Amino acid sequence: MRRPARPRALRPAALAGLSLLLLAAAPAPSGPPGPVPLPARMADTGGGSQLLTAVAPEAGSTTGTLTWWDRRGGRWVRAGSAAARFGAGGLVEGTERRQGTSTTPAGLYDLPYAFGTEPAPRGTSYPYRPVREDSWWCQDNASRAYNRWTEPRPADCRAAESEHLADYRTQYAHALVVGFNYHEPVRGRGAGIFLHVNGKGATAGCVSVPAEAMRRVLAWVEPGRRPHLAIGTEHGRTALVRP
Repeated sequence: MRRPARPRALRPAALAGLSLLLLAAAPAPSGPPGPVPLPARMADTGGGSQLLTAVAPEAGSTTGTLTWWDRRGGRWVRAGSAAARFGAGGLVEGTERRQGTSTTPAGLYDLPYAFGTEPAPRGTSYPYRPVREDSWWCQDNASRAYNRWTEPRPADCRAAESEHLADYRTQYAHALVVGFNYHEPVRGRGAGIFLHVNGKGATAGCVSVPAEAMRRVLAWVEPGRRPHLAIGTEHGRTALVRP
């Protein structure tokens, strides 16, 4: 894919077996008693001042919550939230994911750029790529364009092994590319993982939210603040925080 700029590649923080983004060793922020926000309990938030967390109750869940957070005055402040959907196969640690399993990869990822079949929502400052009739996302493991946006689709990328983005006008009305298996793709691990608008049900491995929530997210993210997406569960094998 021809992206506007290549953000820093990130690797999921893997500790204690299969758990991801475990509880940080640092003490909780000082101040009045109250619930400690999730980002403050995480070992890694990507180093930026914006973070989205997509949390499912369990690894086998197909629904959960997307929350977006701002770093202000040394604290994480909740900026919004929405109901989220995950892959039909639930969640799996990103490094163990296999293509075609309809699982959502747990981990911490950057967000290279946004795209959509509709114009960018008002207030969007993130790099935004319009979907055209010849826009494809190549998922063919044999192609040199594996896990990349292509215009047009190259000869070595089979249509049957790719997504014609314009065919998903509802889901891809607005979307963010998730940096899973993106910067240094591993064949067979998976391609085309996005944060996008809800379809009819669970996804094929992406995270999805209602259309209005997606528009709000795109008006909120700012490239200079290095937003990231953390995907995980509340407890269990694939966890955002230690039970």
